[in-house]
Amino acid sequence: MLHIPVLRWGEPYKSMETDKVVHFATGEVMAEVSRANAAMVARDMRFAQRARDVLREIPIPELLQKIKKAADLYSNAELPLGDGTQTPDQFLKMQSATTGLPEHMVRFNMEKNSFVLNNMDKILDSLTRGLDLNVLSRGYGIEARGVPISYQAQSPVLGLVLPSNSPGVHTLWLPIIPMQIGLLLKPGPQEPWTPYRMAAAFFEAGIPRQAIAIYPGAGEIGAAVLQHCQKSLIFGGTATVEQYKGNPRVQAHGPGFSKILLGDDVVDDWRKYLDLMVNSVYLNSGRGCINCSGIWASRHTKEIAEAIAERIGPIEPLPPEDPKSGLAAFTVPGQAEAVWGMIEADLKDPGTTHTTAKYGPRLVKKGPCDYLRPTVAHCTSPEAPISKKEYMYPFVTVVECPQDKMLEAIGPTLVCSAITENAKWQKQLVDAIHIDRLNIGAIPTIQLNWLQPHEGSIVDFLFRARAYQQEAPIRAGAAG
Repeated sequence: MLHIPVLRWGEPYKSMETDKVVHFATGEVMAEVSRANAAMVARDMRFAQRARDVLREIPIPELLQKIKKAADLYSNAELPLGDGTQTPDQFLKMQSATTGLPEHMVRFNMEKNSFVLNNMDKILDSLTRGLDLNVLSRGYGIEARGVPISYQAQSPVLGLVLPSNSPGVHTLWLPIIPMQIGLLLKPGPQEPWTPYRMAAAFFEAGIPRQAIAIYPGAGEIGAAVLQHCQKSLIFGGTATVEQYKGNPRVQAHGPGFSKILLGDDVVDDWRKYLDLMVNSVYLNSGRGCINCSGIWASRHTKEIAEAIAERIGPIEPLPPEDPKSGLAAFTVPGQAEAVWGMIEADLKDPGTTHTTAKYGPRLVKKGPCDYLRPTVAHCTSPEAPISKKEYMYPFVTVVECPQDKMLEAIGPTLVCSAITENAKWQKQLVDAIHIDRLNIGAIPTIQLNWLQPHEGSIVDFLFRARAYQQEAPIRAGAAG
C-alpha cells in the first residue's frame, strides 16, 4: 500500500500512527498517511528561518524559471509520492476518489494551478504593483523616481491550514516560494494530493527541499500551525472567519457570500443574463467561495428563481468519471444530511419558497456518500434567514429588494457582479467597503483576473512597507 510520510522541511518521516485516505464511494484505501503531532510542528519551527535563507540564495528571476519548470512537471510528469510514484492520471483519479469532485473538475483545477505557475512572473509583477522583486529579496531598494524603499518580510514561512473541499484554493499559496518565503502546509484530510504533488514538482525543478514542510494530521496540527507561524492562512466556515477577525497573524478565508445584483435599469431584461447567473451558481459544483449564492433584484425575482430552477433543478448525481457529472459528493458521513436539515428549517420561513421542490428530493443517499442536488430558494425580502446562508454545493437564493436598499442589506460579499449602467449606483458600489472583488457589468462571479489580489493581497500580508534611509558612503580621497 502507498504510504505518504510527513515532510519535515523536505525530509520524509514515517510515523507510528497513520490515517487512511479512502475512496468516497467504495471505501477502498487509496493511501496511508503518516500523522504528525503538535509537538513535532513546534520542534521543527526551529528551522523556519533556514527555509527563507535557502530561498534567498537563489535570485527571484531564477526561482521564477524553476516555478515554470515545476508547472510542466506538475501537469505532465510521473513524480515521487511517498514510497511510490504518481502519474498525472493517477493524481486526477485519486483526488476525485477522496474529495468527491468529478474527474473533469479535478482536471480543470489542475489546469488552473498550472496556469498560475506558468504566469507567476506576470502575477507577481501585478501583485507588487511593478515593484523590483529584488527589493523583496534584499529588503530595500530604490524606486523608479529615485526614492529609497523598503519591504520587510514579516515571517520566514507561511503556514497554511488547507481544506479538502476545493483544490482550487491552492492557487493562493503558489506565489509564496518565488517571494522567497518558506511553506508549512497542513493538508486537508481528504486532499493530501495537491500539496504533495506540488512539493514534488518544486523539488524536481530545483527548489530547495528545506523550504517546504507538510504535516498531515488531526485538528491539533492546524492549531499548532497557527500558534507557531508568524503568518498563516486558514480556510473554514463563518465561525472560523469570526474567530480570527482582526488577528494580524492570520488571514482567514471562509464563505464568499458572492452575489449578482441586477440594477433597476437592466432587470426587465433579466433573461439576457440567465446563462451568466446559472454558471455562476453551478460551475465547479458550487464549491468555490466565488460561486454565486445570492441573486438580488427589485422585481421579477420569482420568475428569475423559477428559470434558474428549471435549468439546474433536474440535475442528478452521476459517476465521477462521467464527463457530464456536475455534482460533487459529500464525503464526510452525515454532512449532507445535516446541511439539508438546516436548509429545511429555513425553508419554513413564510417569506421563503423552495423553487426546486418540484424537481424532486434534494438529498440523495448513495451508499457511503451523499449528494445534495442544486437548490434554489426565492425570498420576498432580505429578512428571510436563508438569504444570509451559503453552502458548498449549487445553492442560491433569489432575493427581492429595492435597489436603494441592496447595499445596506447584502452584507459582507467576496465577489459582487453588479449588472447596471447607472453611474450613480456604480459609484456607490465602488465605495462599498463590504465588497471585496467588484465586477461592474455582465461578468460571472466565477471569472477571476489572476493579476488582481484575491480577498486581500498576499504581498501586503507577508511584507511590510517601511521608511528606509542609508547614508551615502564616503568616497576615498574626498575632501573633508
